Amino acid sequence: MVARAQGNYISIDDIAADINRLFHGDIGVVFPILSRNRFALILKGIALTGKKVYVILDYPSDELGNHLMDIDKMYEKGINSYTGVLTEKQYRDLFGEKVPHPFTGIDYVELYKSLGVNGNVEVYLSKDPRAILDYTKEILVANIHDRYRTKNILLKAGAEKVLCLDDILTKPISGKGYNEEYGLLGSNMATETTLKLFPRDCHKIVMEIQKALKEKTGKNIEVMIYGDGAFKDPKGRIWELADPVVSPGYTPGLEGTPNEIKLKYIADSQSENLTPEDMEQLVKSKIKDKENNLIGKAESMGTTPRHLTDLLGSLCDLVSGSGDKGTPVVLVQGYFDNFATE
Repeated sequence: MVARAQGNYISIDDIAADINRLFHGDIGVVFPILSRNRFALILKGIALTGKKVYVILDYPSDELGNHLMDIDKMYEKGINSYTGVLTEKQYRDLFGEKVPHPFTGIDYVELYKSLGVNGNVEVYLSKDPRAILDYTKEILVANIHDRYRTKNILLKAGAEKVLCLDDILTKPISGKGYNEEYGLLGSNMATETTLKLFPRDCHKIVMEIQKALKEKTGKNIEVMIYGDGAFKDPKGRIWELADPVVSPGYTPGLEGTPNEIKLKYIADSQSENLTPEDMEQLVKSKIKDKENNLIGKAESMGTTPRHLTDLLGSLCDLVSGSGDKGTPVVLVQGYFDNFATE
């Protein structure tokens, strides 16, 4: 909603123009995620340059857990993804002419190959990003959360130029959209030829919203802008965080991680022979008297503290959904209460 309000859109022609500005020869694209919504149009824009584009896909799955093949079949066929490179032909010979994604039904090798202009896109599979150096020394790192590690590996291996998706469209082309911090990271398909970028100026926006709410309600309400949550689907094994961060902007009260004790541990280990009333008082006193930092303490075992913005963003994403829920604003109340709250 924020990016839409900002009109933060770019076209595939804008991508082509910026790629031509930044790269001079053939281009290698390393470890893109498998997504029509997130990466297909980016690749289409790269291919519009007319450069030869060599795409290296990580396998058996991308960074987020989208699989190119059945893992059990991979082991049955004796394939070790940590050695060597699979060509498209080898991939087809091993797994067939059509390998649909279990959720989307899309054959991503076929899709990405089809986005080329006059056949200028070639697809290979490898777990080693250095495999791209056999084809070109100019590389665009396209994974999200491991991009810095991938970039450093390539630079140490002799790549001449290595940029990441957050280096593309960091300033406007012909006065259009841009994101100075995240570039193309966090972008989504808007139309067949345009993408909506990650929102800009998010810290300023949340502070202004918090101030306006304070003036209207008298209450200090924390505010965050969120996109993807940070949860993992247990059936498809897909980590749903295709954005670079869960929240690109939030008010100061959402800094840090929870500092909680494990109620079940206290109840099981310290409540023997207590009445229900005494157990309740024990638990409340433990909460009220807990240390400011419980890391490494037995009382916090199993609480797995994550950043508050990641927890709240996941909660909000599940409520708002990514489809037709129609809930662009989510109000969360009582999140910072606990069992001892009066």
